[in-house]
Amino acid sequence: MAISSHGLKKLGFTPLTDFVLQNAGDGNGTFIAEWLSASPQPTESEIETAHATWQAEQDAQAYARARAEAYPPMADQLD
Repeated sequence: MAISSHGLKKLGFTPLTDFVLQNAGDGNGTFIAEWLSASPQPTESEIETAHATWQAEQDAQAYARARAEAYPPMADQLD
């Protein structure tokens, strides 16, 4: 895995306010081009762990998102 915006956001950082990511363009993935936060920059391992947590949360809610998309909003159903 590589550095991800989702992992950094899960750690409480905001894109373009706390960090700027850039694709290496050589197949080596994404890296932190600029660290703008006053907080210490997290390690790649910390970012990967946070990304894995975010991904698990997304996966756990996949069914609910799919069901919500399959039906019209509640207000439309009641009309």
